Amino acid sequence: METDTRTEIMQATRRALCAHGYAELTIQRIADESSLSTAAIHYHFDTKEGLLRAFLDEMLDGFEGKLAARASDPRERLETFLNVVFSPPKDGNGEFAVALMELKAQAPFHDAYRDRLVEMDKLMRGVVADAVREGIESGHFRDSDPETVARLVVTAINATHARQVALGEAPEETRQLIEADLRERLGWSPEVVA
Repeated sequence: METDTRTEIMQATRRALCAHGYAELTIQRIADESSLSTAAIHYHFDTKEGLLRAFLDEMLDGFEGKLAARASDPRERLETFLNVVFSPPKDGNGEFAVALMELKAQAPFHDAYRDRLVEMDKLMRGVVADAVREGIESGHFRDSDPETVARLVVTAINATHARQVALGEAPEETRQLIEADLRERLGWSPEVVA
């Protein structure tokens, strides 16, 4: 598939998903958000489900790519992780958050969505746990269970996403709570990287 066509389909899918929600999403509504016909979209994706699996994969692959940048200092790695998670979406109006929430709501009914979200959760917990473990080993952090810290941080991030979409709460509020907890548990501070 041509990159430009795929990009247009993915962007149209995001807009249509945000405008109509999962239940009302159709290939026609996706086509209406693009310059493509329904036939052109069906040429590339046999079903709406296949298109949404590809859309979720693309969204999460982009996020994974941002997380892949690894600093050698575990303190800096935690800060980079939080910067990636809490950076404002490029769409500026929260479309990413709404689209992801729509797909998360379908995870109990679609194994492919659930499996991909489980993968992402494991990746995020792994990044945090590895940074905590290495920070403890290098003497930068106080002793704490890396898996517990990671689970708490990622759970808070998931709750942030729900609060942002459903309640209109700014994600920065939860970031401050996560940073306060990391300072308390680990002695970590985002400003202190030597």
